[in-house]
Amino acid sequence: MSDVCWGLLSTARINRALIPAIRDAARGRLVAVASRSAESAQRYAAEWGILRAFGCYEAMIESDEVDAIYLSLPNHLHAEWAIRALEAGKHVLCEKPLALSVEEVDAMAAAAAQSGTVLAEAFMYLHHPQIALIDDWVTSGRLGTIQRLESTFCFTLDRAGNYRWDPAMGGGALWDVGVYPLSLSQWLLGGPPTHVLGHAQRNAAGVDIAFSAQMQYANGAVSQFYCGFQSPWTMGLTVIGSEGRLVATRPFNNIDPRHARLYVSHRGREEAVEEMAVPQASLYAGEVEEMHRAILDGDAPRLSLAASRDHIRTVQALYRSAAEGAVVRV
Repeated sequence: MSDVCWGLLSTARINRALIPAIRDAARGRLVAVASRSAESAQRYAAEWGILRAFGCYEAMIESDEVDAIYLSLPNHLHAEWAIRALEAGKHVLCEKPLALSVEEVDAMAAAAAQSGTVLAEAFMYLHHPQIALIDDWVTSGRLGTIQRLESTFCFTLDRAGNYRWDPAMGGGALWDVGVYPLSLSQWLLGGPPTHVLGHAQRNAAGVDIAFSAQMQYANGAVSQFYCGFQSPWTMGLTVIGSEGRLVATRPFNNIDPRHARLYVSHRGREEAVEEMAVPQASLYAGEVEEMHRAILDGDAPRLSLAASRDHIRTVQALYRSAAEGAVVRV
């Protein structure tokens, strides 16, 4: 295989962000899309200039024309369709969250191991050079001992009938946007927390429309985040160390030079704030290129399935903490 031939499993809105990344990649080609009906698939293929349209998911999974699947179905369908694709010999880039339970993650990982295929969770922001820069500041010791992370990701969800409003479909603010600060905390602090405390604000349907979390790490660091569906677009990250503080205004999405900023201040020089340029790159290119390296070159993805399993394990602990009103061990 010299190029990876991609198929889109669903016609979800998020596809429009990944399509240019696949087409711009040196070793990728977008060749197919699948929907629940032939009419929907053909309409989408015509709109986006995609060669093949499949009127059901099974047909694309079984096709020899497709090497890798981008799975952007609602959260509760991730495990089922990822496993079907993996068992058919297809590599899978699955939108976050990878699954809704640790048991589902384990079944997906087993299917990938059995078929010798690549399975990865699609956290696009972790592959952007901005995160590499932030990670370097954290791990190099220039901020001193990391004491605290504070992060936020909120937006206004005003689409009635969207699956995010349905807890049975894996809806809720924590599953949708809370997993961003959760995954970044795990990335920067080297693993999952030991204990968590969560609080959910729920609507009449039982879905969390806002969620606040505090996560305690083995090294003594604390990470706090807030996420929600009923606030203006709000995003940010603050890393506080014994020797300095780093602030990122767009850590997770919308990495645009007009809005994205990185600031560092140092102990004893609070008035001397250093602004750093945010590296410019396509937000989704990194995860596509990493899939290509894993598929074509045999490189291990930097975001491992073990790390993704810890994401899900931590979310489950936070929901349990919110239900019990108590600190929960992860």
